[in-house]
Amino acid sequence: MTTIEPLTTTTNNEAIRSAVLAMPRIDLGVGITPLEHLARLSRELGGPQIYIKRDDLAGGPLGGNKTRMLEYVLAKALAMGATAVVGGSAVQSNYSRQLAAACARLGLDCHLVLRQIRPEDEVVQGSLLLDYLYGAEVHLIHDDRELQTQRLIELAQNLEAAGDVVYRAPQASEVDKPLHALAYVAAGLEMIDQTASAGFEPTHVYASSLDTTHAGLLLGLRAAAPLVKLRVISPNEPAIFADRTIAEEVARLATACAALLGVAMTVDPSTVETCTEFVGERYGVITQGGLEAMRLFARLEAIVLDPVYSAKAAAALIDDIRTGVLGTDDIVVFVHTGGIPAVFAYAAEIAAEFVGQ
Repeated sequence: MTTIEPLTTTTNNEAIRSAVLAMPRIDLGVGITPLEHLARLSRELGGPQIYIKRDDLAGGPLGGNKTRMLEYVLAKALAMGATAVVGGSAVQSNYSRQLAAACARLGLDCHLVLRQIRPEDEVVQGSLLLDYLYGAEVHLIHDDRELQTQRLIELAQNLEAAGDVVYRAPQASEVDKPLHALAYVAAGLEMIDQTASAGFEPTHVYASSLDTTHAGLLLGLRAAAPLVKLRVISPNEPAIFADRTIAEEVARLATACAALLGVAMTVDPSTVETCTEFVGERYGVITQGGLEAMRLFARLEAIVLDPVYSAKAAAALIDDIRTGVLGTDDIVVFVHTGGIPAVFAYAAEIAAEFVGQ
């Protein structure tokens, strides 16, 4: 096992890169996502130069950051001979939608248990519509995470009793969360390689994440660019986990992911910064700051942000520029994690803001 210190060296960087390349992975069309300069947005905000990492294009125009994770996760499912996959989240979940798409591509039966978190979730639209289109078997329940986990456990057991080999994705199992984080170790390394090729090193990276994307980026940036400040905006409330903080979960996952790569590194939760100030009323509820971010990105750069994740991270970026947290000497990479179909599920609220303007 290779040991690295919390602040890594070139040798440690190469050790992590080699370990990532050696991990089993299937090709779901992610490739290397574009890194683009947002020149008009940068001028409009009058702060740092802003670049965008287009992980909304990971796996195609209706893909997103979860497809990166599924390249590793479903490699494990195939290796174990899985015939069916069970998982679930909210009705408009990007993860569930991309899971359904990947299962269709790989010939796996996909079973989803999805929570309805808004009255509008009764309408088949956005990601839910695509779940059905991809052929997933969908079970809808009210917004109860404990019930969702129970239903997924029962569903997996019933499928196994009928002869299926079942792979359990979140929320059915938390076992492979470090494997999900691994994808964003790779993404962080990819991003730093792109900025180096473009002739600059970012001072800050902004992203929206609850835990796994955050954990992977943290580990990847510590390996490749330890001086870069990682600013992660949570789409969830601080008390999302009953027995731990978000920082504790991110630290746990980063440490476990390092171990998965054969690297001995312990991440202290006190060193993990996660921001819950831009969630708004609760998860899945659109915010005024998010709507403004959607307008600026769309009208200045033709970039569509989703209202639940990337718009809230962009709202934090805009606020940090306006309040002087970021200056003109800084260079920011904004990681667009995707979620475009959610725009249509929030059509009424978005239209109320923008139609006629």
